[in-house]
Amino acid sequence: MKSAVFYGKHDLRVEEREIPEVGPQEVLIQVKACGICGTDVHVYEGDKGAAEVTPPTILGHEFAGVIAKAGDQVRGLKVGDRVCINPNCVCGGCDFCRGGQVHFCEHMIGYGTTVDGGFAEYCAVRESQVYLLGENTSFAQGAMTEPVACCLHGIDMCGIEPGHQVVVIGGGMIGLLMLQLARLAGASKVALLEPVGKKREMGRRLGADVCIDPLHEDVESRLKREGMTWIRCVIECAGLPATMEQAISLAGKKAVVMMFGLTRPDACISVKPFEIFQKELTLKASYINPCTQQRALQLIDSGRLDVESMVCNTIGLTELEAVLSDPGRRAEGKYIVVPE
Repeated sequence: MKSAVFYGKHDLRVEEREIPEVGPQEVLIQVKACGICGTDVHVYEGDKGAAEVTPPTILGHEFAGVIAKAGDQVRGLKVGDRVCINPNCVCGGCDFCRGGQVHFCEHMIGYGTTVDGGFAEYCAVRESQVYLLGENTSFAQGAMTEPVACCLHGIDMCGIEPGHQVVVIGGGMIGLLMLQLARLAGASKVALLEPVGKKREMGRRLGADVCIDPLHEDVESRLKREGMTWIRCVIECAGLPATMEQAISLAGKKAVVMMFGLTRPDACISVKPFEIFQKELTLKASYINPCTQQRALQLIDSGRLDVESMVCNTIGLTELEAVLSDPGRRAEGKYIVVPE
């Protein structure tokens, strides 16, 4: 089978590998769609993502496909089922798992990070990590279930209540999901800060009440003119130190600042403790997707969450490295890899 194998920083090779065998509690998934995530970019650049990657490893953790084979102890799935996966497989026995904080599992297996993932024609996955796609969900939409699940964990932590005003910084895939989820949570006004015009226009179509170009507009003045005078939540989705500092500055009294964007591991920000004290801010971050995969599937299948409009292109495995290495191409939107 064709596979995109990560060998180290800036070294991704498309090569032939044997189709993996399945264990008794595993299924073999023929991959139909696999999204390119910011974590994949971090790993390609030699940084740590949500988990350590030990080369050579097949990357890709946002994928959906069809079950081609099932182990003899698999009971809830069958050959031909349309499925997606939760890539984060926990042990169930460590202190964090037993304490209900499974996303901090000390022995987590990550498909596409610690073990081979979905940038290949086939991937063997434990039955426990596999979810049936709804009848209204395409493979491309199913591949987006994992990022939606991560966003749901983050939005849950934001504590948005009906009537709250929310600012989202960054109009990439994650920011556009977050602004929709903020609306679904009851926000009365959502502002999107995004320098790329096409992404601001996409934000408007997806429900942003205010779209601001932070490079050419006075953000605070514009927000005030739009009546956003008590911002209760700022969700940072760009993963840059400067925008995280901006999020703290824009947040109103008693606000939650959700630092959702993934920075480089050695990135630092400047924080003024007096500002945190004066506004009684709560600074939060969100780590992966504990127990939110099924909710994500149901939201997507219901049609209440748009996960396709921000997809800019579908590519094959041979184009994957070109996208990972080119910030300009990635800035156009979300890419979906079709391994066949």
